[in-house]
Parts: sequence; structure tokens; C-alpha cells
Amino acid sequence: MNTLIYKQESYDIIGACMEVHKELGKGFSEIVYGDALEIELKNAKINYKREVKFNIKYKGTLLPHYYVSDFIIDNKIVLEIKAIESLTKSHVKQTLNYLAASKIKLGLLVNFGEDSLTYKRILL
Repeated sequence: MNTLIYKQESYDIIGACMEVHKELGKGFSEIVYGDALEIELKNAKINYKREVKFNIKYKGTLLPHYYVSDFIIDNKIVLEIKAIESLTKSHVKQTLNYLAASKIKLGLLVNFGEDSLTYKRILL
């Protein structure tokens, strides 16, 4: 029987996201949701870092460009937020790439842009 990794942490994070969506609804930009989510994460005493830079190597060479994650939760979950009409496979692939670059096993892809909050758990 498979068990979900970081089940309680994921539950707490999604709860914070739901609170933001309940308060703001849809229609704001991603940065606004990120600012509000930061308040919820602090209130919930969830350890996080915002806009963490991850370098990318290609054949042993460090590339000049990097990716910036929206949030890293407790150094073990990548939280990628969107404020779009709907999530697509390319958003899932983007999150998988972030997981690979960061060496983190779990990603949460959250969309604030729909009538109801939507999210996906993504495992590397």
C-alpha cells in the first residue's frame, strides 16, 4: 500500500492556499496570491523560503540562467503557484523540471485562477 509523502505538510499548505482563495477569489495576478500566501504560511507557522534560485548544469557546466521557485516549504516541497484559466501538462512538466533541478521529491502545483482552487501533487 502506497502512502503519500509529506501528507500532513501538503494538507497544511493546501489549507493555506484555500484560505487565500476563499478571501481573494480569482482574478488577481500570481504575485498578489504569493504575497497573501506568505501571510498565511507565516500565520500557520509553516517554514518556507520564497523565490529560491536554483542553478542548472548542462554536461557539468553551470548555465548562466537559473530557475526561481515560488516557494520551498521546509526544504522538502516545491510549491509552484499559478493564476491562470486552467493548469496544463506543460505546467506539470515545468514543476517536474523544478523538482529535478532542486533535488526535491514533491511538488505542489496550485492554481488560484479558477472558480475553485485547483492543485496537483507531483512526484519526482
